Amino acid sequence: MLDVIGAGLPRTGTSSMKAALERLGFGPCYHMYEILTHPGHVDHWLPVASGEPMDWERVFDGYRSTQDWPASHFYRELAELYPEAKVILTVRDPVRWHASMQTLIDGPRSLAARDVPPAAAQVLGQLRRMMPVMDTIRRAAMGPDFPMTADMPPVEVSTEFFDLHTETVKRIVPAERLLVVDVREGWEPLCAFLGVAVPEEPFPHLNDRDTIRNMMSKLVEEGVVSSPFDRR
Repeated sequence: MLDVIGAGLPRTGTSSMKAALERLGFGPCYHMYEILTHPGHVDHWLPVASGEPMDWERVFDGYRSTQDWPASHFYRELAELYPEAKVILTVRDPVRWHASMQTLIDGPRSLAARDVPPAAAQVLGQLRRMMPVMDTIRRAAMGPDFPMTADMPPVEVSTEFFDLHTETVKRIVPAERLLVVDVREGWEPLCAFLGVAVPEEPFPHLNDRDTIRNMMSKLVEEGVVSSPFDRR
């Protein structure tokens, strides 16, 4: 049963929000990292690529919240399935988002060009099965001008899409169910929205760029993907 549904695009502080939600008791939170660290989850998402119905109860079994693609792309369907759940739209400066997305593209591209040990190749082979799913999501959300295996489109095109996504979420999700937030705002707006006390510890600000680089490095060196989050 999901209590919180993420509607934010990748690279909008979704890693930080995942950590924050889990700290507040709304975990486990389903993030793309769940697929990276548990490649068996790929099978749950394959119906997306073939146009078959999704078994959302199976996908999110044991999870209380979601953030990041692929889950956040389906915020509308999930909001209907879980009418009591609240929706969080993470946002950031669209120009900086454009640059961050380019970094996201460059990381896997550079890894694909390197020789990797057999264990890493096995992990990558499993994750490649996810590419048709992500391509289907990308085309549905962004259109053909946003190829995830090439450079990002011009910044004007990208920022226009970003702004359109924000306005679409605000139009579709009732205001009383929706929090539009920049993670730099910290605990206060999130805790007020969820009706929980503000923790005494600092808000978890995770650098997605460094996290991805560290994960890729560990994959190449050891053939495993380690999560930046505490394991449950």
